[in-house]
Parts: sequence; structure tokens; C-alpha cells
Amino acid sequence: MGSIGMPELIIIFLVILMLFGSKRLPELARGLGKGMREFKKATRELRDELDISEIEQDIKKDIAQLDNVQRTKKP
Repeated sequence: MGSIGMPELIIIFLVILMLFGSKRLPELARGLGKGMREFKKATRELRDELDISEIEQDIKKDIAQLDNVQRTKKP
């Protein structure tokens, strides 16, 4: 099984055109584009949120290490 070639894409496009008609096709494409945009935005926000929580964990570890160092240096 290989990837989808140009003849297959043309057949898929023609079937979609016959099913939905030429008037609804731009409407469907806009909806698909908006959906993809929202999905990308959500994944970007989730990735940023995970990065922030990792940074917070690193900072907490660093603070704990500094506290341990300060406690051992006290006379």
C-alpha cells in the first residue's frame, strides 16, 4: 500500500463534488479549514501549558536544592 496519488485524489474530489454539489463545496472547505485551525490552536495551547508546568517543576526542584544547600552551610 502506497500513498494516495493524483488519480485517486481526482476521483475522491469528483465523488465529493457529486455528493455535495458545487454550491456546498466552498462551505464545507471553510468549515474544514476552521476546524483544522481550532485543532492546531488547541494543540499549541496544550503544548505551551505542558512546557510551563515542566518549568514550574524545575524551579521547585532548584528551590528545594538551594534550601538544602543553605541548611547544610548554617553553623
